[in-house]
Amino acid sequence: MNSTRKRNNMADEKESNEAQRSSFLEEKAFQSRTVLVFGTINDKLAAEVSKRLIALAAESKDPITMLVSSPGGHVESGDVIHDMVKFIDVPVNMVGTGWVGSAAVSVFLSVPKERRVCLPNTRFLIHQPSGGCGGQATDIAIQAREIVKVRERISALIARESGQSLERVTNDIDRDYWMSAEEAKEYGLISRTIVRQGELN
Repeated sequence: MNSTRKRNNMADEKESNEAQRSSFLEEKAFQSRTVLVFGTINDKLAAEVSKRLIALAAESKDPITMLVSSPGGHVESGDVIHDMVKFIDVPVNMVGTGWVGSAAVSVFLSVPKERRVCLPNTRFLIHQPSGGCGGQATDIAIQAREIVKVRERISALIARESGQSLERVTNDIDRDYWMSAEEAKEYGLISRTIVRQGELN
């Protein structure tokens, strides 16, 4: 009985320490005006990032740094973050790291080119949206039309923000199109590659 109680106490203590450490890191991230967009982009992440952006914008008009390392995810959730970055009245520096793919590219392109940078080993992936169509024939047709609309919108965004022609972007995203940091710079997705935080300034 005593050993069970001891194990439970140890588990509670570990959980408490982890919660304190997490709270400490959250506070430090807030103080440094840094927002992380890591992992799959979904409605939960979009809501969390939006709350942080609004809170930081209310706290100060100093720039916010957004670190992005994501394979992408839900298109509309990416759109939420994209629009929220533009909505707040505070400049945002976008920093790519790891990889920036699919819907994460839409997030990344929410700021002017001069504020888009990446770390040396970042890779970028652009491609057309995908989705499973099911149900009645009329529903499948509606979903197919919506996918085409999203594809056109993504192509237009990438073309506008990169300076590439719409025709080229449309052709490039027909299949997975990978870019290194240097290739992303040549393509127009980023303005430059940085190594240290101080280079943001």
